[in-house]
Amino acid sequence: MSANPVYKWFSALLCYPEAELNEALSEFQTALQEWPELQTQAGRLNSFLDYLNSHSLRELQENYVATFDRNRNHALYIFEHVYGEDRDRGSAMVDLLQEYRNHGFELGNDELPDYLPVLLEYLSQVPPEHAQKLLGDAVHVIAHIGGKLEKNGSPYAVLLQGITALSPVAPQPLIEPPVRDMDEAMETFGPDISGTEPLLKPSVETVQFYPKAAFQTAQTGA
Repeated sequence: MSANPVYKWFSALLCYPEAELNEALSEFQTALQEWPELQTQAGRLNSFLDYLNSHSLRELQENYVATFDRNRNHALYIFEHVYGEDRDRGSAMVDLLQEYRNHGFELGNDELPDYLPVLLEYLSQVPPEHAQKLLGDAVHVIAHIGGKLEKNGSPYAVLLQGITALSPVAPQPLIEPPVRDMDEAMETFGPDISGTEPLLKPSVETVQFYPKAAFQTAQTGA
């Protein structure tokens, strides 16, 4: 049984829509009504379930692809929004993957550790205190993606906002990540084992969902 099923609820809704999702909408509705931590967001989250229920599977799939696969501003890969093509993204990936493995959580060959539904699935399996700590670390990026989705009128914005509302930490705005020349990085560091990315080595022992410089401070006179 999931330790924190609310994270699993969000994870499933953020995945590519399949027939099984629509078949289980009544179960998602029941859970939404029963979990107290979602009650302040219930109205908006209900509107998302209504969106799923009022469109064909093909329409849902086409919108999902247009929203997340064809628009990098909405990408559900957390590190893309803070590292861009910077080589530190690889180190962050290694650290997050090690975090998963330390708690017995293994990914499939086609999954990247910073994919938000994967992170949420992981949070659903670990002790609540640890899940809250990791969510507090990642919430700045999650809120950033949610803001982009809201600006573009996406129904998925309410899901990111709902996750943000669960965080014990208030999100801070992010600076857009730099764009690095990957060819130059390949020449400097050499290719990794796949031959498609620069050779990267982990530089920290704990997960860092963002570099310190990724925050755009709102304080003045500091």
